[in-house]
Amino acid sequence: MRIALYQPDIPQNTGTILRLAACLGLGVDIIEPCGFILSDRRMRRAGMDYLDALELQHHSSWQAFQKTLLNKRLILLSPHAECSYINFQFHKQDIIMVGQESIGVPDEIYTATDVQLQIPMQKNFRSLNVALATSMVIGEALRQTDGFACT
Repeated sequence: MRIALYQPDIPQNTGTILRLAACLGLGVDIIEPCGFILSDRRMRRAGMDYLDALELQHHSSWQAFQKTLLNKRLILLSPHAECSYINFQFHKQDIIMVGQESIGVPDEIYTATDVQLQIPMQKNFRSLNVALATSMVIGEALRQTDGFACT
């Protein structure tokens, strides 16, 4: 399982997601351009020293990232999706993608993903923090696929 970040624009959230991935043994794909310099000290502070243990791939564009998918399901987290992540069956090879914190993903990216999932929330709330949403869904995906088995 992997996490993909589509043009992230808040370094602290990116650092937090990178730290989550490192702790859980997941790879991360960053689809550029980013809204900050990847060596940003705020990202490094949030990721701490865990970032050195991370399997991280940078992709210069959406098109470059798409070439790497090779029959893997790309699952987008979006508050606009109709299907809840709770009612979804994850696979070990899935890639869980989140969009920009400020605007999500463009419509053409949304429709290019295989599945779109949302986190059920109270009415009149727009969305959760992207790092928090990622951790909730990754936790469920790993639980379903025995990804938490101790090694």
